Amino acid sequence: MRMSIATVCLSGGLAEKLEAIAEAGFKGVEIFENDLLSFNGTPSDVRKMVGDLGLDIITFQPFRDFEGLPPERRARAFARAERKFDVMHELGCDLMLVCSNVAADSLGGIDRAAADLRELGDRAKARGLRIGFEALAWGRHVSDYRDAWEAVRRADHAHVGLVLDTFHTFAKKTDIAAMRSIPRDRIFLVQVADAPMMDMDPLSWSRHYRNFPGQGDLPLIDFMAALDATGYDGLLSLEIFNDQFRAGSPRSLAVDGHRSLIFMLDQVRQVTGHTIRGAPTLPPRSYVLGTEFIEFAIDEASRPSFEKLLSGIGFAKAGTHVSKSVGRWTQGGINIVLNSEKEGFASNFNITHGTAVCAIGLRVADAPATLARAEGLLDHPFRQAVRPGELDIPAVRGLGGSLVYFIDPASDLARVWDIEFKPATPTNASVGAGLTEVDHISQSMHYEEVLTWLLFYTSLLDVAKTPEQDVLDPGGLVKSQVVQSADGTLRIVLNASQSSRTQSSRFLNEAFGSGVQHIAFATDDIFKTAAAIKANGVEILAIPENYYDDLEAKIDIEPALLDRLRNANILYDREDTAEYFQIYTQTFDERFFFEIVQRRDYKGFGAANAQVRLTAQSRMARAPGVPRR
Repeated sequence: MRMSIATVCLSGGLAEKLEAIAEAGFKGVEIFENDLLSFNGTPSDVRKMVGDLGLDIITFQPFRDFEGLPPERRARAFARAERKFDVMHELGCDLMLVCSNVAADSLGGIDRAAADLRELGDRAKARGLRIGFEALAWGRHVSDYRDAWEAVRRADHAHVGLVLDTFHTFAKKTDIAAMRSIPRDRIFLVQVADAPMMDMDPLSWSRHYRNFPGQGDLPLIDFMAALDATGYDGLLSLEIFNDQFRAGSPRSLAVDGHRSLIFMLDQVRQVTGHTIRGAPTLPPRSYVLGTEFIEFAIDEASRPSFEKLLSGIGFAKAGTHVSKSVGRWTQGGINIVLNSEKEGFASNFNITHGTAVCAIGLRVADAPATLARAEGLLDHPFRQAVRPGELDIPAVRGLGGSLVYFIDPASDLARVWDIEFKPATPTNASVGAGLTEVDHISQSMHYEEVLTWLLFYTSLLDVAKTPEQDVLDPGGLVKSQVVQSADGTLRIVLNASQSSRTQSSRFLNEAFGSGVQHIAFATDDIFKTAAAIKANGVEILAIPENYYDDLEAKIDIEPALLDRLRNANILYDREDTAEYFQIYTQTFDERFFFEIVQRRDYKGFGAANAQVRLTAQSRMARAPGVPRR
């Protein structure tokens, strides 16, 4: 299939959009009429610009309110079409998308629509052009692809074909079985859009909430499997209307769009067993075995206080790098790496963001295959000079310019700690606080980035997304969504807010960009862990007495357990018999903090406690304009 994207998907002017589309690797583009109308140049100028970028204009769209008009308006519609044919000739485009009529005075009847399409087909033929007819979900008389196909079939014209659109199909909950019987040569274009499931009128839903394949909830793979049954291998294009996209980077969004089509076609290949022409064959999504390490970029001045915090929550220094100013701190199955190099990636990251997570190492089944899939999905690989005695660990760029490394158990990568690190002289007498593993990693980002990183994780790794949740912060609403593996070996929470006053947004300002805001460690006994941390002098986030009074009122909880929770500032949630316990450290350097959790068959993240926790953290936050201590 020839992959394309409509200019309406991206923000910016037409020239900027076209450059982004070409840079993302697309070869085809749909020109949205409004983009052409606002362009300061002629259609011939656009044609030259598109050609210079190595693109083809596959469609000029949309041509509205055409079929079924009353006699007094019909002649004018054909005159409009002829004017658009003139524009198409200048653009060097041979296909015009005609969407079904929404006008209140339009007349119904498939034969009437077919007659109009047949006459328009004659005019298009005379100009060497084609027209494609699409059913809008809110069309006045034609709102179903089956009716649109019947009108095209009755028109019986070689220059008149069908346009299929995933959103319009699923917005009406239309059965896709009939699609399988449509002759493939009668389908001129297939437009693809995903969307979250929403109880909303189709027009508003379409104009504001469409997104790229894999970012929503529509059963696109079922649609594509039905399309595959026709033998269709023609034009496949993205047509997305989305408020977040209108605020995003056109270059980043164009790459997301191309990635989403590659990912979708990879899924179709797995379902149908057919190789999709024009789509790369990728290794399977990578199964995550766990989090191997979390690396902080930190300067020498900040390092002592951070090491004191790590020691206080039970970590011990286990090794130092053989040639770099890099230390390894461990507890249970957790590895924390502190990188204080004065040159290179971590140093540059620290200069930009301050003390921050600069890399996450994921333990995967096959690291080279994971990198190969990432490259096939247009992710950006990261490579740097490897010194003698060091391993070349596969990595790609992650959120906020950070890195995601891949380590597997089948190669020397599994021996990274033995190869690159030498044992450290113990610097504390800590015997640990009972932390066992990384439970989840919480990342804060700009609102318009959420869908990008949702697609990044779900297309590359064998993880699924959970429904989006609204979290109440004292400064506004925070959107939160989780990607996680089926067995919980990887859980990443994506947070974003449109309010500048939320803790998530304040983090972006303090850290100069998106990144990891907090890390949750698991324990098997949170009361012992809390006691050990307190004994080590680590200050835990104080929870108001009102919280525990309310907890007693809404949950049938034993008084002794309630007292233990209150005395240790532990938050608690219960779902049926499943239980969840949480405590938080104070925020380090106004940037990030640690959470410690205990799960007893609990699958969530304590959403019921989020507002209490966020409010408590807001009380402790440095006021705007007040310098750090």
